[in-house]
Amino acid sequence: MELFEQLKEIFGLSLIKTQDVNFTLGALVALVFAFFATSFILRFFRKFVTRKLPIEDRNKFISIFQFLQYAIYIFVLMFTLKASGVDVTVLLTASAAIFIGLGFALQQLFQDLIAGILIILDQTLHVGDIIEIEGKVCRVEKISLRSTIAVTRNQRVMVIPNHKFLSDILFNWTQKSNIIRENVEVGVAYGSDTQLVKKILIDCAKNHPRILKEFEPTVMFENFGDSSLDFALYFFIDDGFTVPGIKSELRFEIDQQFRNHNISIPFPQRDVHIYNQNS
Repeated sequence: MELFEQLKEIFGLSLIKTQDVNFTLGALVALVFAFFATSFILRFFRKFVTRKLPIEDRNKFISIFQFLQYAIYIFVLMFTLKASGVDVTVLLTASAAIFIGLGFALQQLFQDLIAGILIILDQTLHVGDIIEIEGKVCRVEKISLRSTIAVTRNQRVMVIPNHKFLSDILFNWTQKSNIIRENVEVGVAYGSDTQLVKKILIDCAKNHPRILKEFEPTVMFENFGDSSLDFALYFFIDDGFTVPGIKSELRFEIDQQFRNHNISIPFPQRDVHIYNQNS
């Protein structure tokens, strides 16, 4: 009984004492124990839920779980302090102005976090997707709650705040499939054999090793231009990051084949007529 009274006296020792707040050693011990217990339970729950999930779904769940556990820790903090006899309403009232200020200061951060959760839940974006945003084409490397890491074709790392995906237009080239259609445009001189031009363009696409053979390339007669007959060669590939290289190789080959068949690629010309008013 005497030992119990001694422990009660020790745990009742005030560490912080004001007119409204009395934070004792016992409250500190209870708070530390509550945090350790909560951390253990959350870790066990996370491992239990994710043990059979695929790696991609597991990473998504962990991202959302990390966001939720902050709210759980705050709840545990308030509950433990309240159970230990600390008047938490005083603390909340005193910090209300700070919370409001932080809310305005961290408004962008909250938008990023909410956008990150929505991206993970609605499956609009995946690691490995090729996207186009603000005119830049890049491959998604990592999706976190606050931002998305992507790498451009020039191997430059882009850190994209997640709220951008809610406010800006995003083109996801690979959301439905990795296969995308591209085209190369070319003009030939008036009087050229259009059927021969079509055959050359299709052969160039069929002979390219990185253009998919299971999809037939097509040629469209686009327009009667000012100085040329305009054609477009359409083809399919399975890696959007290789588009610039494939287009360059196709243009080299098309130029060579046109030379071999005496098909000229014209340049813009203008006829200037000079009138002599004195004559």
